[in-house]
Amino acid sequence: MKRTSFETMNCSVAQCLEVVGEWWSLLILRDVFMGVRRFDDLQARLGISRNVLTQRLRHLVDSGVLERVPYQQNPPRYEYRLTEKGIDLWHVVTAMRQWGDKWAAPDGPPVEIAHKECGHRADIVSTCSECGEPVSARDVRAVTGPGAVAGSPLPVR
Repeated sequence: MKRTSFETMNCSVAQCLEVVGEWWSLLILRDVFMGVRRFDDLQARLGISRNVLTQRLRHLVDSGVLERVPYQQNPPRYEYRLTEKGIDLWHVVTAMRQWGDKWAAPDGPPVEIAHKECGHRADIVSTCSECGEPVSARDVRAVTGPGAVAGSPLPVR
């Protein structure tokens, strides 16, 4: 079933979903963040069909999230590396992992992350870019941004 495109929707969440909203995409990115970069390794690890993996990788490359880099000439083989645009999705994948750890992992997190600098296991916390205080959904409100379309209502809360 073909899903509806969000391409014309003036919403940053919708535009992110246009790139990574298909469920395999985020699992592919999760694995690439963990260092799995080759097609056969991704296919084996995810248990995804080759044609679906090909489609998802092509979409992520076309969207500028991954780049194909040759690692073998004969036969030609490629690995998939994150671009700067792709690296910026780390917070999205991490937020989903932390939510899953809290609400869907009764025996504890299957994977944890450690901060390279200090070596401790780390949870990522959202903070205000101006004052540095932690922020949650209850601490913010929507305001009109520079890309807002005239006459379009803000979400109500």
